[in-house]
Amino acid sequence: MALMKYTEIMALAKDKMKEVMAPLRAREMKVKAELELAKLDSKIMEEEQKIQEIASEYPVDFDRMINALDRVDLTRRRKKQFTTIINEMFPEK
Repeated sequence: MALMKYTEIMALAKDKMKEVMAPLRAREMKVKAELELAKLDSKIMEEEQKIQEIASEYPVDFDRMINALDRVDLTRRRKKQFTTIINEMFPEK
């Protein structure tokens, strides 16, 4: 990669600099969004594991189980919304 001359960089208008940086920033934001999706997947798996643990206890604490199920459903909903946002903001070409 060849560096631009400093005088050329300084001559670029702020708008032009933003234009040059836009694809890189978009890619960065998409990667961050995908990382958040992975975190949500991990959270779903952890909550599902907790549900199985609760179900295997005696006596079964149904209130805890319902709360855990609610958390899983909420996290799945967040993941679905997040996926929609990513698809709309970063469409595949």
